[in-house]
Amino acid sequence: MEYVQLGQSNLHVSRICMGCMGFGDANNGQHTWTLDEAKTREIVKSGLLAGINFFDTALVYQNGTSEQYLGRALKDFAKREDVVVATKFLPRTQADIEAGISGQEHVERMLNQSLRNLQMEYVDLYIYHMWDYHTPLYDILEGLANVVKQGKVRYIGISNCYAWQLSQANAVAERAGFPTFISIQGHYNLIFREEEREMVPFCNENEIALTPYSALAGGRLSKQPEETSKRLEEDSYAKGKYDHMIAYDQVIIERVAELAAKYNVSMTTISLAWLLTKTTAPVVGMTKMSHIKGAVQAVDIQLTQADIQYLESCYVPHQLVGVMAQNKK
Repeated sequence: MEYVQLGQSNLHVSRICMGCMGFGDANNGQHTWTLDEAKTREIVKSGLLAGINFFDTALVYQNGTSEQYLGRALKDFAKREDVVVATKFLPRTQADIEAGISGQEHVERMLNQSLRNLQMEYVDLYIYHMWDYHTPLYDILEGLANVVKQGKVRYIGISNCYAWQLSQANAVAERAGFPTFISIQGHYNLIFREEEREMVPFCNENEIALTPYSALAGGRLSKQPEETSKRLEEDSYAKGKYDHMIAYDQVIIERVAELAAKYNVSMTTISLAWLLTKTTAPVVGMTKMSHIKGAVQAVDIQLTQADIQYLESCYVPHQLVGVMAQNKK
């Protein structure tokens, strides 16, 4: 495993971040394919043994049970100072707005709930899960500054936003003397490269870490279409994001399979090896031991420039999908 500095922070993270959306009580969330606590503990322990020290979860994942399972596992299997834990908070709800809960109050309430779930006194990275169009930006930034000042958060990150929004947010934070966002968790993989238009160059120029989600496109970059899985069949959100471009994406998936055979590794390894040439630490969902192996191997694969060009050359631009397509006032 390799370790790198996360943006301009003092955090040193494994090149692979374990995504924890697949952990949690399946009866307490959106997904039926999530792991129960016993299996979650096995995955977390094996990830730690493989050198992974960076874990990403969210309060919304299975209504907090992902955080709970992760927190208990890390408490038993690792020293708190040896791991980097990220979690996220969503915008205020309409009920919050009607109740008069301010942006500052909302940030602290959500964080306190996450800390209770994780059984931790602080999180290393607190991520603004998606842009809140109904709350003043200054209020969110001040709320984040408050929890950093209290020692409950070490650094802040953001997810699901446009480059102009990240630029605006950090400019406002700098003027106010607030902490700035040191990382962005956007939608980025071999078959969805729209982040390369503005976000990737902006972050490279400003030393902001790229920690993309959907690194394997909901499993599409890890297996051929005929190799179905329960998650692929049941994940309607991922289907909505990817299936309309399947004819174009399949060309790239075939090339991933070719290079996997060439290097005698999994498709997962090749897909992530490519993403590692572009980003700091992709967030990779892991619900099987083979997922850990494939992800960790990616760190050791050195793709040639010819390999990279072969994977990239047949990409067709995609329309924004999922959360970003909905990000409108």
